[in-house]
Amino acid sequence: MEIKKVGVVGSGTMGSGIAIASARAGYETVVSEASEELLKKGLDSISRWLSKRIEKGKLTEEDKNQILSNVKGATDLADLGDCQIIIEAVFENLALKKEIFKKLDEICIPETILASNTSVLSIIDIAVATKRPEKVIGMHFFNPAQTMKLLEIIRSIVTNDETFETVVAFGKLLGKEPVSSLDRCGFIVNRLMFPYWLEAIRALEGGVATVEDIDKAMMQGVGLPMGPFTLMDFSGLDVTLDVANALYEEYKDKKYAPPILLKKMVAAGHLGRKTSKGFYDYKK
Repeated sequence: MEIKKVGVVGSGTMGSGIAIASARAGYETVVSEASEELLKKGLDSISRWLSKRIEKGKLTEEDKNQILSNVKGATDLADLGDCQIIIEAVFENLALKKEIFKKLDEICIPETILASNTSVLSIIDIAVATKRPEKVIGMHFFNPAQTMKLLEIIRSIVTNDETFETVVAFGKLLGKEPVSSLDRCGFIVNRLMFPYWLEAIRALEGGVATVEDIDKAMMQGVGLPMGPFTLMDFSGLDVTLDVANALYEEYKDKKYAPPILLKKMVAAGHLGRKTSKGFYDYKK
């Protein structure tokens, strides 16, 4: 199946990034949000990001206008009904995702592939909310989705070959490097990365070293572009806690158990860059 029109549900950080990637690849892209206010915020963030790329010499004004001409906004899921693929990018709540997929299944043409950008939830649990589970798949983009090359593609036990092959080809046309994972909690990256992140917090709790020195050690000693605390602040500590809880619930392995410090920081509203305070103080 040839993909000509792409739908994106959610215009937050991930949704807007996915929309940029799609529109930049030349696809007609419809971004859906729950309200006009949220939609305006999402579309504005897309425009701001493109403007910053112009300032850095990465895009021209003509490029920006072309990309924006490929993006349309909607507050009614029905406007996505004729898309060949729809990528859901709302927050990690299984009940909400199932509700969205059920509605999409009812309004979309039979050929439409329904994909979730979930980073941890089971694809089959989402797929069973539809009457087309063989056409439901995971497309886990990485933040920022418009620039990060990696794309985890997750097929459930009922995702068919045609759907998988179409999504792999589509991912490559977006300029991504697809990797395939079975439908297991955390997939590849989060399953391997979270023990490292959580152990960094435990090292901090135990007084092994400061936030700054742990970050510096991992960057200079291992060659990582960002240390664990910088990256957790960027991702959001609330997201970090949610994913850690999901991994621990699935595997019952103590390496995934959220440290007490992480729980207390989330309770205090210290969520990272989004609240200007996390492991680092961004107000300074």
